[in-house]
Amino acid sequence: MRVIEHPVLGDLKEKKSITIYFDGKPIQAFEDEPVAAALLNAGIKAFRKTPKRHEPRGIFCAIGRCTDCMMIVDGVPNVRTCVTGARDGMRVESQDGLAKGKRQ
Repeated sequence: MRVIEHPVLGDLKEKKSITIYFDGKPIQAFEDEPVAAALLNAGIKAFRKTPKRHEPRGIFCAIGRCTDCMMIVDGVPNVRTCVTGARDGMRVESQDGLAKGKRQ
């Protein structure tokens, strides 16, 4: 699902391949690519559930303004995965609602 050849941005630059873990499952990613992009590339579209109706949410704005991509990253809740770069061994967990406390 990655855009390898873009008509305006050009070809995807060579990046280091890493592994992140989504709910314990290994996912191939590129170092520093947005976590949300790596998950979408792996076919994962639901990142969290809404607090009231527990409806699935995924990437929406992709610029860190909304809360639809918030997930638990390395134990920290409410991380905006659309603007958080992937690191090798990163643990990403789906989130039910929004956790209380500070956003990352």
